[in-house]
Amino acid sequence: MNTNARIDALQLMLTDLRTRNEPIRHKAAFRGCQPEFHALVTKLIEQLESELLEEKQRQRKHGNQTSGY
Repeated sequence: MNTNARIDALQLMLTDLRTRNEPIRHKAAFRGCQPEFHALVTKLIEQLESELLEEKQRQRKHGNQTSGY
């Protein structure tokens, strides 16, 4: 996968997870699993943020190696 495409995909997914999706949140509340739902969203955001940081570091490192620094 293209590195820039991976970074774009990670950023889009994070934006989507951070956007309040009211129908889904209402469904979670109705089913009585809102705390679990929120915990899972938080965990996914943390995981994706970590992957995004790693990917950006890899890209920087690769860019420095190809430019001779």
